Amino acid sequence: MRKLYSLVMSLCMASCFSIINAQTVERRQLGIKEMFELAEENNRLIKMGRTAVMEAQENIKVAESAFLPSIEASLSLSYNGDGLVMDRNFSNAFKAEIPSFGNNFAIEVSQVIYAGGTISNSVKMSELQAQLASLDADRNRQEVRFLIIGNYLELCKLENQLKVFDMHIEQTQKVLDNMRLKHEQGTALHNDITRYELKLQNLEYTKTQLNNSKQIINNQLTTALGLSQNISIITDSIIIDTLTNRDIDSWNDAAQSSALPIQIAEKVVEMSEHKVKLSNSERLPKITLFAFDNLNGPVTIEIPALNNNFNYWGIGVGISYNFDRLYKSNKNVRADRLGVQKANEKMEVAKEQILLAMQSAHIKYMESYSLLNTKEKSLELANQNYEVVNYRYNNGLALITDLLDASSQKLEAELQVINTRINILYNYYKLHYISGTL
Repeated sequence: MRKLYSLVMSLCMASCFSIINAQTVERRQLGIKEMFELAEENNRLIKMGRTAVMEAQENIKVAESAFLPSIEASLSLSYNGDGLVMDRNFSNAFKAEIPSFGNNFAIEVSQVIYAGGTISNSVKMSELQAQLASLDADRNRQEVRFLIIGNYLELCKLENQLKVFDMHIEQTQKVLDNMRLKHEQGTALHNDITRYELKLQNLEYTKTQLNNSKQIINNQLTTALGLSQNISIITDSIIIDTLTNRDIDSWNDAAQSSALPIQIAEKVVEMSEHKVKLSNSERLPKITLFAFDNLNGPVTIEIPALNNNFNYWGIGVGISYNFDRLYKSNKNVRADRLGVQKANEKMEVAKEQILLAMQSAHIKYMESYSLLNTKEKSLELANQNYEVVNYRYNNGLALITDLLDASSQKLEAELQVINTRINILYNYYKLHYISGTL
């Protein structure tokens, strides 16, 4: 009795927990545009890209600060011991008193007026790095959007497949009920019922697999969108008839102006060229204006030392030049010029790869329409075949294996039409992703 009571309580608790979990799941319908907006606000990769852009913008300010004057100030206090004066042969030594308290205050202001373009080129390099960071952020955004679309279309495919399986499960259940009725009347074999029951079990198991796959895709989507995993995303209706068909030339033109790999490669070329200028500027002299003021005490250059403060100041022009740059920078310049050549070659490779990717994606996109026509015709034939075989089976003119085959062909044809429609959308958005217009 106690075991029975424990079993009943366990079942009740399990039921309660399942009800609570069901109540905590929130169903939310989202379209592609809404998901892009959520990703812009919440996706970690996109946020990281924006942070990198802000960091690069601050680095521009750091580089520009080299145009500002440098100001150095120092203050020191000291305790001075007495001095000792002696001949050069260390004889005739006598004590020289020095005031115990010492102080030193110095200030110097300097302004670079010519650095051979080092500062301006450094600022330009920082600006190019900021632009490159912005392009990287855009690339992250495009990758996240394409990932979201891929998962969203997969979720849409699974939802439609579940509808097909629900319909086939319902249809199979009706056929089973009809078979059981015929079996009672002696016009159907029990083996036929067994076979259809096995088919029903297989349909139920496949439906479970689809639901599990849907949950996995849903978790990936909610993570990318920054939503709670208790939210169940419901896809919006997508109509492929509204897609705009463009020829390959227009897609290629869009890719040449908007594709991020090409833009990044062009920016790298520009950075390499400025790196050459920066290396050349290091071989030029540096001219600086400066002003200084010093206040020292006591005055120890007199014997005995004077317990006074000594103030002196000055202004001037300073020229500095590193002669070692004459034989060191040539190697840097040659290496940087090779870097420019390599960057240009990478840019050409990037253009070729984008061109090939666009051509392949466009071929697949147009091919998917042809495939859809084929699959829709196959579905039409599969429906006609099932109706004929079902009629023949109901009139004792066909075997149960014929009905099972016809039903399986109908199911497969319906699933292939769904997959092909989703594939058209995927190839369409892939064209936008490659061209950088997603």
